[in-house]
Amino acid sequence: MTEQPIHLALPKGRMMNGVITLLADAGIQVSTDRRGYRPVLSVPGFETKLLKPQNILEMLSRGSRDLGFAGADWVSELDLDLVELLDTRLDPVHIVAAAPATLLEDGELPNRPLVVATEYMGLAARWVKQRGLDARLVRTYGATEVFPPEDADVILDNSATGQTLVANGLVIIDEVLSSSTRLYTHAKVMEDDQKRERIERFVLLIQSVFEARDRVMVDVNVSADDLDRVIRVLPCMREPTIANLYGQTGFAIKAAVPRSALPELLPLLKASGGMDIAVSALVQLVQ
Repeated sequence: MTEQPIHLALPKGRMMNGVITLLADAGIQVSTDRRGYRPVLSVPGFETKLLKPQNILEMLSRGSRDLGFAGADWVSELDLDLVELLDTRLDPVHIVAAAPATLLEDGELPNRPLVVATEYMGLAARWVKQRGLDARLVRTYGATEVFPPEDADVILDNSATGQTLVANGLVIIDEVLSSSTRLYTHAKVMEDDQKRERIERFVLLIQSVFEARDRVMVDVNVSADDLDRVIRVLPCMREPTIANLYGQTGFAIKAAVPRSALPELLPLLKASGGMDIAVSALVQLVQ
């Protein structure tokens, strides 16, 4: 029986370059056709289409797409029952409620009817209900931060650095959720054994990039007398690789260690008898 292809959706717009670069780092090349809407992957068994992120989520929910990249904010906004397979860490933003500082009373919203401007009507409605506010929602189509104070009291919007809010005299009063570009599927897709296996392999390739970014390879030479001391201070995923140096003059140790550990680790290795310490970047790493 012929295998059904995995119907993959890649995000069109600002998310696209980051996702394609991530796939390339995982060894998956994306080639676009003349019109650019139906890319071809270098791995077989995938049928791919470029769609806007909101459309990707709708197609996943309907079942016409098996796999797709989209923002977590819109999954929450549309209240969709999808399975998150991977957080790419790309395009990180916070969905926040913000208001002019002059509106706030001791840091709190005034107890009166309010107007909330937002692109996220679903999230805003749930936030208003949770806070017990008397509020009317106004849908925006971009540039939400310019609505206060004349056209709205509060905004609920995404913010990467908060600088745009500050520039418009707004202060954050609540953080609703954190978002980034993530890989989603639907639970029904994972019930298909063949598709699930290929999707899991696809996720493994991408996950190996994150594992590699978080770690570096450390090579260190050590005498036989200092071997145990070096091993004790060397953090690694499991056990380090140890080989004899030429002429039986000592040992060469190789280990993948957390990148964040390097500032403390390198002086410790040196003090424990480590020599010729080399640190190199990893491209992909599968645990």
